[in-house]
Amino acid sequence: MKKKLMAAIVSTAVALTVSGTTIASADDRMGGREGKGINSLLSTLVANGTITQSQADSIAKAATDLRGAAKALKQNHRDSLDAVVTSTLGISLDAVKTRMKAGESLAQIAGSKKDALIAALVAEVNKQIDAALTAGKITAAQATAQKAKTTEQVTNMVNNVKYKGYKGFKGGNRS
Repeated sequence: MKKKLMAAIVSTAVALTVSGTTIASADDRMGGREGKGINSLLSTLVANGTITQSQADSIAKAATDLRGAAKALKQNHRDSLDAVVTSTLGISLDAVKTRMKAGESLAQIAGSKKDALIAALVAEVNKQIDAALTAGKITAAQATAQKAKTTEQVTNMVNNVKYKGYKGFKGGNRS
């Protein structure tokens, strides 16, 4: 029984290491940004004698490391989208943020460049999807499904002042 449980824990730890972005969001749902939920779970497994404290420490460290890597990747994606917006519109990120805080949508800021902005953002998001596919983070079916939604999601992001799906422009007018 212990061997099966240990195998399940090890395979879970390996699976979590494969997808850094998954661990970040899964761990956050398991008890907050500090990984309290997973630490509580590991403490229980140590107390039950299922795993050793050393194993629990290794799993907790791996989760923390992956959470950091996932945050860095997410920030890199945000920075890429910000760069596309600013280069397409020919204005600074600060100017975009200021105008969004004042209640303007990206479509309003873009004006006649709205269609070019949407096309550029769709291309960047699809490039990010392709990178995730190449890195083995998602399957071809997942990539196809995500790409099928990209144009609609980007268009909504550009047209809506408080679009919830876009996390770029930190401090912008989002709900």
